[in-house]
Amino acid sequence: IAFIGPPQCFCCGRPFGEAAAPGTLCGACLRRRPLFARARAIFRYDEFSKGIVIAFKHGDRTDMAPALARWLARAGAELIEDADLIAPVPLHWTRLFGRRFNQAAMLATRAGRIAGRPVVPDLLERRKRTPPQGRSSRDQRRRNVAGAFAVARHHRARIADKRVLLIDDVLTTGATVEACTRALLGAGAGAVDVLTLAMVVRAER
Repeated sequence: IAFIGPPQCFCCGRPFGEAAAPGTLCGACLRRRPLFARARAIFRYDEFSKGIVIAFKHGDRTDMAPALARWLARAGAELIEDADLIAPVPLHWTRLFGRRFNQAAMLATRAGRIAGRPVVPDLLERRKRTPPQGRSSRDQRRRNVAGAFAVARHHRARIADKRVLLIDDVLTTGATVEACTRALLGAGAGAVDVLTLAMVVRAER
């Protein structure tokens, strides 16, 4: 498994191939800075790590959650320390009904418990069912999730000027977490960070 660590982009967390000064941004973030402040992941999403993610997410391997949460807590220690509260990327209720659990919520709850940070599993709501993103382009992903998320009305006062840490399984293009970030910032959050199990790392052109 290719674990991710410094040197890496200060914003999106993608690893650099050579040494870089703290705070350095990658070319993609220089061209277009994401809405979230920082993103970090445990490992690259590739042929070796894919089996872990799929087994946990689709193979009912919920027994993996404690170990994965400990890895998350280590990989995202700085982000967790700065977070006022932690929240998972939500599933639409129809998908949750079929899968029976939200893998992001399971990770968020355990990582928050390890770090002693408050977790709000229902902070965000997924208001529309979106098609699977696996084979979609970057632009298609953004269109698919546009307006899909909203902050639960009874939690809005709680996030005012707060730093929220979003938990998800895989960061691919960032479309989903950016849609969540837009909803959180629009509802009054001060800043949003992102922590995932895996990250798709593509070579920059």
